[in-house]
Amino acid sequence: MAVLSIDTSAAVAVALVSDDGARLAARAVDERRRHAEQLAPMIAQVLDDAGLTRADVTAVVAGTGPAPFTGLRVGLVTARTLALALGVPVMGVPSLDALAVQAVADLGLAPDDEVLVATDARRREVYWARYRVVAHEGPHGVPVVETVAGPDVGRAADVAAANEPADPAGAGRSARAGAASLAVVGEGATLYPDALTADEDAPTLPDPVVLARVALQRRAAGRDQPTEPLYLRRPDVHESPRVVPAFAVTPGTAGGAR
Repeated sequence: MAVLSIDTSAAVAVALVSDDGARLAARAVDERRRHAEQLAPMIAQVLDDAGLTRADVTAVVAGTGPAPFTGLRVGLVTARTLALALGVPVMGVPSLDALAVQAVADLGLAPDDEVLVATDARRREVYWARYRVVAHEGPHGVPVVETVAGPDVGRAADVAAANEPADPAGAGRSARAGAASLAVVGEGATLYPDALTADEDAPTLPDPVVLARVALQRRAAGRDQPTEPLYLRRPDVHESPRVVPAFAVTPGTAGGAR
């Protein structure tokens, strides 16, 4: 049996993991304007890669952002619709949380280290949140992090200034040039390097495999995992509130379809 994980907060990313978190298949495409067109074929491809059908899916996980309206909404509506059709639970994980967890492994962070995650919010702004590492490895082999600030949205320079370390002489990485003691990850550092300085190995986009593992860890801990989207501000343009899922599901026929 498998857990299907979907994130459309930036790129379109889909993965299947086993119930114990092992990676079965994953695909991603860095497409920011055609989430609906890309998502349905990608779900079918990942199922095919793993040799599974929708009937094998035991839960669905969705990245809840923050992200711009349309792309994020497509992923969430698709995840909810598919879970409803299959009669399985759907779990939401903030996409920034997944990036923070990825950073612990990718950058070799230790307990009490902190991570600033910054992603593209358009309008020359970033979505951001700051985390503390609680444990390098928790249930399902997933690092445990806790949010200490955010999530919020703002100009990269303002975010860097607000997250300057209290002790600039402390050891660690920088939130901006010259600062210290804070690892910075996410696409925001790539877009605004003058304000946010990241390690070369820092992850930039959420990994749907990690997203699923975080959801499994939190489910085991009994945590609520709502699928409400994190927009943090109004849409860039007027959008129709009705967003259809990336695929159509006919009741009673979903189980055998790829």
